[in-house]
Amino acid sequence: MGDSSAVDQSLVQGEEVKREEIISQNESQLKAPTLVHYKWWIQMIIYSILVLATQAIGTLLGRIYFEKGGNSKWLATLVQTIAFPILIPFLFIKPKKTNKTIEIIKKPSFIIVSSLYTILGLFIAGNCMLYTIGLQYLPVTTYSLICASQLGFNAIFSYFLNKQKCTPYIVNSLVILTISSSLLVLHNDDSSERTNNKMSRQKFIFGFLSTLAASAGYALMLSITQLALQKIFKKESFRLIIEMSTYQSISATMVLLIGLFASGEWKKLVKEMNEYELGKISYVLNLIGTSICWQFYTVGSVGLIFKVSSLFSNVISILGLPVAPVLAVIFLHDKLSGIKVMSMVLAIWGFVSYMYQHYLDDLKDKAEKRGKLVELSEVNNLIERS
Repeated sequence: MGDSSAVDQSLVQGEEVKREEIISQNESQLKAPTLVHYKWWIQMIIYSILVLATQAIGTLLGRIYFEKGGNSKWLATLVQTIAFPILIPFLFIKPKKTNKTIEIIKKPSFIIVSSLYTILGLFIAGNCMLYTIGLQYLPVTTYSLICASQLGFNAIFSYFLNKQKCTPYIVNSLVILTISSSLLVLHNDDSSERTNNKMSRQKFIFGFLSTLAASAGYALMLSITQLALQKIFKKESFRLIIEMSTYQSISATMVLLIGLFASGEWKKLVKEMNEYELGKISYVLNLIGTSICWQFYTVGSVGLIFKVSSLFSNVISILGLPVAPVLAVIFLHDKLSGIKVMSMVLAIWGFVSYMYQHYLDDLKDKAEKRGKLVELSEVNNLIERS
């Protein structure tokens, strides 16, 4: 009898130790999210800055290229993907193994991954060409307005492909950001009028339809990227962001290089550089700056898909649309009208509305974890009393 009671007592003590370990683990998990959330916010801010800054600067440089004498659509498209070598050194950085469960995840086959990057590369090449045509034939304000339509397309694709929840705050953000960019078309500054006088109605319509198709295609590509990350890779890491940005850019660059040489436009590039209004050095610097901007834009865009969603990545992109006209005021001496200021204010409002929804989601997630911890504590107290 004495032996059996001792065994029962040891079993009870063992169960209590296990429960205490579970409780301590949950307590540590509740404390850890503070550091995890800080890291998440820092990464998200960095990716957002990359998208906002590079999108605005890249758009302006692309417009300057055409205004100052550039005519090659294939070259203007190629520079949007060809800067992938600047990302290659990051592929040699070995990640720190902090979570052993990552090793358990089965890696996708080479055929699946290569097929994915090839499809995304073709998608990017086609979209970049359509955006280039739109930027060549449309004023920056009109171009920005049409690009805002990609937010609506992305909301639809995210709902069906990524099961994105459309809460009132998210809907409010989508509507306000769309209105923010739509206001830009009401502004007719001198540069826009000069541009409109130079273009024919057919080119304007062609540019409009090209930009609209590119916006829909880009939105679909973002949703497909998020779906691929969830179904194929099933993990999140900085290295994977760099890999995806690099390999899909390589695929797109190969397609665009073939197009550049097949079209015969490469023969005119030397003459184009010599006749460029700002000079040869400015011509080269414009192309280099444009390529670097769009490559880092790709990294920021993919990073936001990782950290949040494809819809959020598009929200940041739309938030940056009013930035281009403001930079045009500073560097191209365009006029700063009240409509541009109002567009910026609405863009910030829409962005804050979207971020508030994520704040509510964080509070809900923390409350659920605290509830689980309280339940475990109550179970432990009942065991101790019994």
